[in-house]
Amino acid sequence: MQEAMINKAKQLLADGTVDRVIGWKRGEFVYDITPAVFETVEELEANFVYDDFTSANVSKYLVKESRKEGRILAFLKPCDTYSFNQLIKEHRVVRENVYIIGIPGGPKLDIEKIKAKGITGILGVKNENYTLEIDTVYGKENMPFYEAILDKCSSCKSKKHVIYDELMGEEGDVLDSNRFDMVEKLENMTAQERFNFWREQLSKCIRCNACRNVCPACTCEKCVFDNPDSGIENKAPSDSFEENMFHIIRAFHVAGRCTDCGECSRVCPQNIPLHLLNRKFIKDINAFYGEYQAGEDTVSLAPLNEYKQDDCETGIVHERGVE
Repeated sequence: MQEAMINKAKQLLADGTVDRVIGWKRGEFVYDITPAVFETVEELEANFVYDDFTSANVSKYLVKESRKEGRILAFLKPCDTYSFNQLIKEHRVVRENVYIIGIPGGPKLDIEKIKAKGITGILGVKNENYTLEIDTVYGKENMPFYEAILDKCSSCKSKKHVIYDELMGEEGDVLDSNRFDMVEKLENMTAQERFNFWREQLSKCIRCNACRNVCPACTCEKCVFDNPDSGIENKAPSDSFEENMFHIIRAFHVAGRCTDCGECSRVCPQNIPLHLLNRKFIKDINAFYGEYQAGEDTVSLAPLNEYKQDDCETGIVHERGVE
């Protein structure tokens, strides 16, 4: 797939369809893959990467890239296309300046799950018939592929692209997902048990803002957490209240807009399952207002952005007489 993607990008650059390409490049380690913009064929051939660690969602980068001169080619996995659609709906990207090629998605690998097996000094990882062959400075190691996949991939909601200009590979389907299983488990806890769970998780937060910075739904020009007059400016939490409020405020901020791409949990250096907060909102919105998937299209209003007479809060609406 990597070679085919590079060849397609070179072709579109050569015929003038696009002026640059957003994809991924490798960092210091084989599993250290990060989004990158390529402007020349030489850059593509030297640095473009697409493999089992290429999990980053590039949609948010297109907020700024789509406003630059010229057109950019974006390779989007199925889950990424939901994020891009939502950004179109919120007028945060310039659609005509992005040429989208839909590519097959995951499952992608989580290096932390590999390291949790005691495997260190990793030089290379190869997937052979769903068995990982891991080359390390200490020798060879093996582990089942599906024991190392990202949590967001283990509960994937869809293999179907909801927006693209052309596809590479076969199109997938919307899936019957188990993504709310852990939410239901938390719901079945007592209030004190839930409180203890989240206090344990959120107390690990170091306020690095990685979750906010990677989130496609967080595109405010000026974030409240960067405002020195807000009282909650970006800083290490001084007490448990701040730890809680940062993530709770953010979860409310993206409610009805979160596409459940799972990037927040993926980038968290403390491995806090932040996606569970968002999934609780998604699950409740589905229950209260009917099934809704953010980013599924570019025109429908989110349930929290429109009012209907049969909404669950109708009891608080003043009843007017009919003349």
